[in-house]
Amino acid sequence: MESIGFLEIKISGSKGNFDLSPENYDIREVIALLESAESLLYPVDRTNRPTISYEIKEGSVRHLFRTSLQFIIGFNAVMGQVTESGSIDFLDFPSAKALESIQDIALRHDYVFNISTSVDHSNVLKIDKQTHFYRSETVWVEGEFYFYGKLTNAGGKDKANIHILTEDYGSLRIQTPISFLQAYNDNLLYKTFGIRAAGRQHAHTGEIDTSSLKFIELVDYTPDFNERYLNDLINRATKNWSKISDKDNWVREIRGSHET
Repeated sequence: MESIGFLEIKISGSKGNFDLSPENYDIREVIALLESAESLLYPVDRTNRPTISYEIKEGSVRHLFRTSLQFIIGFNAVMGQVTESGSIDFLDFPSAKALESIQDIALRHDYVFNISTSVDHSNVLKIDKQTHFYRSETVWVEGEFYFYGKLTNAGGKDKANIHILTEDYGSLRIQTPISFLQAYNDNLLYKTFGIRAAGRQHAHTGEIDTSSLKFIELVDYTPDFNERYLNDLINRATKNWSKISDKDNWVREIRGSHET
């Protein structure tokens, strides 16, 4: 049976004249923290992640997230690095964004967060109104990207977007002008396309801020193998190659002084 550990997020504070407790802790705050916890534990690939079970307890409010001990141990090490460096710039984007969200809540409600794990001598990350766990804006730059995959959803009531399922990045949501979706006559869903999008990219790691992606254009994408086209290229190359009498010497001249 798989070993299980837990992540604990303890929140201290007050609601008006009353100390914070599960009885006066709003469900919207619970939902926000559930999303943050998943991003902290599994920032990269959530498709096949282990189960995360949840429990809320007294004292003031204690959130317990139980999952594979292997990932709890890894997260404990990450917390130690965050505490030591005082920075979240090195984190994967989902984890950094989750800690920024917790920092926002601490400032907005004057809460104190203590994040720890079930690991012996666990690292403890404290977040309150005195801390400043935000990414350095200077490390993010604007860029353009091409994503290829199957479109699984398109639309939206106020802010339209396209969902594209890619091999490299999983499912991506890209902000898209409503005018484009209105003007496009053909059915987009479950067809393979390329999408050119603008967004932010980490200047040091190359990581893409997937929440910043904005649609630029749709690109036709035909990944099918074209045997006739390939054979034509081979035939043309063969004819040109046959005109060279001393092929070894020709290659040496092309290489110049970079022979191996």
